[in-house]
Amino acid sequence: MAGLLIAGHGVQKVSFRLGGGGLAGGTEEFRHDGFRGGALTALAAGAGQIGSGLLPAAGALTPLAAKGAIGVTTVALTVKWRNGLWVQHDGYDYPLVLIALAAALSFTGPGRYSVDRVLDLPPWPWWSAVLAVTVGAVCGLATRALLHRPAPPLPPRSGSDENRPG
Repeated sequence: MAGLLIAGHGVQKVSFRLGGGGLAGGTEEFRHDGFRGGALTALAAGAGQIGSGLLPAAGALTPLAAKGAIGVTTVALTVKWRNGLWVQHDGYDYPLVLIALAAALSFTGPGRYSVDRVLDLPPWPWWSAVLAVTVGAVCGLATRALLHRPAPPLPPRSGSDENRPG
């Protein structure tokens, strides 16, 4: 279920489906949040969310799917961090829950009715879960560091010495 929610957020970033604003709306959302890259960033984020959401929903390539889900939701968490924990204030509690669910999935593995089981893939080793969680978080933080612009400096306050006639 969590995978489908992540995929749904990706669909919203690149289309008008599920209440999305199309690629232009996704681009504007990223610009508003301080990211560079325009439509390419929105397209990459949307595709990343769709893929990293559908794979765990299907139980396919579970560690890779968890890594992707953790990566994209780590970026979301960093955007919402300044607002505090709670969603009522546009906080990061929802991305945090999605990260925890993806991490748990990476450790528990796919279910009985998963694509991994249908393909008769051997159980994933325990270290693949550790790698998925670590690499996912690092990739999300690296994406934020590479694509986010620092906030512009605040203009001087009106009463400061800089604005007084000499």
